[in-house]
Amino acid sequence: MEPGQAVDLVRHTLIIALTVSAPMLIIGLVVGILVSLLQAVTQIQEQTLSFIPKIVAMVAAAILLMPWTSQRLMDYSREMFTSGLMN
Repeated sequence: MEPGQAVDLVRHTLIIALTVSAPMLIIGLVVGILVSLLQAVTQIQEQTLSFIPKIVAMVAAAILLMPWTSQRLMDYSREMFTSGLMN
């Protein structure tokens, strides 16, 4: 494998990793901000109140986005095996 091919492979792998993980991270961020605003408004400073809704939202997002995520990863795997970059 030439250095140019290796660089392209790493770049494509990082883009796929960011694409697959971004929806769940964004959902966790949005839920975290909403819970923090709720805590600031109500002056409730309970640590588990911010942790549990984020976990529930991210698990729900993972379940709902599983077909989309699986399709992206299968497409990437298929592309790697058919392009010959794995040799």
